[in-house]
Amino acid sequence: MKKTAAIWIMVMAWSLTHAAGALAQTNAVSERSVEQSAAPADADTDKNLQEYIELLRSDVRQQRKAEVMAEMMQLNAADAAKFWPIYKEYDAELNKLSDLRVANIEEYARTYSSITDDKADELIRKALSYRKQRSELLAKYYDRVKQQLGAITAARFIQVEDQLLLVIDLQIDSSLPIVGKDL
Repeated sequence: MKKTAAIWIMVMAWSLTHAAGALAQTNAVSERSVEQSAAPADADTDKNLQEYIELLRSDVRQQRKAEVMAEMMQLNAADAAKFWPIYKEYDAELNKLSDLRVANIEEYARTYSSITDDKADELIRKALSYRKQRSELLAKYYDRVKQQLGAITAARFIQVEDQLLLVIDLQIDSSLPIVGKDL
């Protein structure tokens, strides 16, 4: 148990270190994205924003699965054979769901400099809907993991996954300018 706690502390320290580095990089890119969005949106700006978001998501996703999830799940070979196919399905559904978030962030970047009350309301409602759907997705896969591996393993999955999603959320959300701040 002490080994697990020590590993978890190291993983979180590593995650926070990488999150801090990503935040610095993200803030610089975000400022450029918002400056660019003040001008008429063009295909290059949209493409750059999309590529940046994909890079951020794929980098964290690969690190999450390979380094954190595997270590924290502590699965034997038989349990791993059951868990990883379920996780792969979950991750595929999460990626599809994340496309909604990406589209919302792109819309925010396009409208940031001239945002209206109606647009701000629309974007926040979409963001809240995304969070609700993501929570429902986690609940769905909690039940699937629980059915195959038991409640303790399923709870561990949710606990680790939720913490990793929070790191990703922090990286993305902290890179976005506060709405209406410069208006």
